[in-house]
Amino acid sequence: QVQVVESGGGLVQPGGSLRLSCAASGSIFSINRMGWYRQPPGKQRRLVADITSGGITNYAESVKGRFTISRDNANNTVYLQMNSLKPEDTAVYYCTTRVVERGSYRLLRYWGQGTQVTVSS
Repeated sequence: QVQVVESGGGLVQPGGSLRLSCAASGSIFSINRMGWYRQPPGKQRRLVADITSGGITNYAESVKGRFTISRDNANNTVYLQMNSLKPEDTAVYYCTTRVVERGSYRLLRYWGQGTQVTVSS
């Protein structure tokens, strides 16, 4: 079993910054892609950004130039630095990881429980 735990959400004013963190632990042989999705109230969950084990990144158009995703492979951790936040960034942010499970070598996807980000004055 693998646990995925996010932290760093909260309330911030427009133009402010937040940094989200996500750590994966448990029966991990290796981790391929790690990323962040978000789900605004009443809307679908959509990709914000993801990153491969080699550091190749991918961003939603709406966050390019404002958000930066990075990861620490040694600690199975991914970060999302969010700058110049806007009210429309308000959502629950979910971390996701694609894990090769130790022992079985199955490729499985895991999600965190989500962390609320609210951008409001």
